[in-house]
Amino acid sequence: MRVSRHRRRKTAALAAAVAAVAGAVAGCGSAGHHASPLLGPLGYWTRNRLLHARPWGEGPAVSPSATPTARTRRATLQQSRVGALFAEGATGNHFCTASVVDSAGHNLLITAAHCVSGGKNGGYAKNIVFIPGYRDGAAPFGVWTPSRLLVAPQWQKSSDPGYDVGFVTLNSNHGKNIQDILGANRLRFNPGYRESVRVTGYPDNGNAPVVCRNWTTEQSPTQLRFNCAGFYDGTSGSPFVTHFSPLSRTGTIIGVIGGYQQGGDTPSVSYSSYFGSGIESLYSEADRRPAS
Repeated sequence: MRVSRHRRRKTAALAAAVAAVAGAVAGCGSAGHHASPLLGPLGYWTRNRLLHARPWGEGPAVSPSATPTARTRRATLQQSRVGALFAEGATGNHFCTASVVDSAGHNLLITAAHCVSGGKNGGYAKNIVFIPGYRDGAAPFGVWTPSRLLVAPQWQKSSDPGYDVGFVTLNSNHGKNIQDILGANRLRFNPGYRESVRVTGYPDNGNAPVVCRNWTTEQSPTQLRFNCAGFYDGTSGSPFVTHFSPLSRTGTIIGVIGGYQQGGDTPSVSYSSYFGSGIESLYSEADRRPAS
C-alpha cells in the first residue's frame, strides 16, 4: 500500500470522516445493499472556514496543475454539477469529489465507494457535506448534507475494486432538491472501454477544480484507465463524462475515479470500476424513491 500524498485515496482522511457502524446499518432492502442514514451540520462551513480550508495530508499545499499538459486546465463554474466533499470538524477539509446524477428524487450524487465507506472492516462516513462548484472559499450553489450513503455489499465486505462506486442521497436545501437547481448528468452502463471523456475533480491541495479530456482504455475487464496529469489526492469520485455539451453543461457518466489502486498511485494515471450490471443494480437501488 503506497502512502504517497499523490495517491487518490486518503486513508487518514477517510478514517477521520468515517465512524464505525455499530450493528446492522439501516438499509434499502431489496438487493442486500447497505445504506447509511446520516445528517451533517450545515453551520460549520462558513465562507471563512472554506477559504482557509487546509488540505488533507502532510506538507504544504502544492498547485495541482504546476506542470499541466495541453489538455489539462482549471475548470470553471461550467462544471457546477461537480463538487467537493468536505469533512466537518477536522483540520483537513475537502477530500473527495462527487457529482449530480439523474434520479427519481432529484437528489442523488455519484462518487467512489472509498470516499464514503471504509470497505472491509470499515464504516460509513459521518458529517460530510457536498459543495458543488466550490472555488476559492465560495459555495455558489450552497452546502448540501447527505441523508443516506450507499455502496455495494461487495465493497462493504471485501473492498472489491470492481465495486468502488458509491451513491449519496442529499437532503433538500431551502425546500429545493439539487437536480432542480443544477440539472444532472445521466449514467450509462456497459459503455465499452474506449470513450472520449471529460473528467473534473477537486485535488485536495488546492481550492479550485481541474478538468481534462482524453480517451479511456481497458485496464482489465472490470476497470477503465484514463491518462491525464494533475489528478492528485481528492479527485477520487471525479466523473468520466462523455458526450459533454458545453451549451447545456450535460453529458453521460461512464465511470468515476476509483477502482484499481483506489483510483491510481500517480496523479497522471487514473482508473474507474467498469459500470457493468453490478453497478447498474446499485444505481437502481439508489434511484428508488424512499417509501412515504
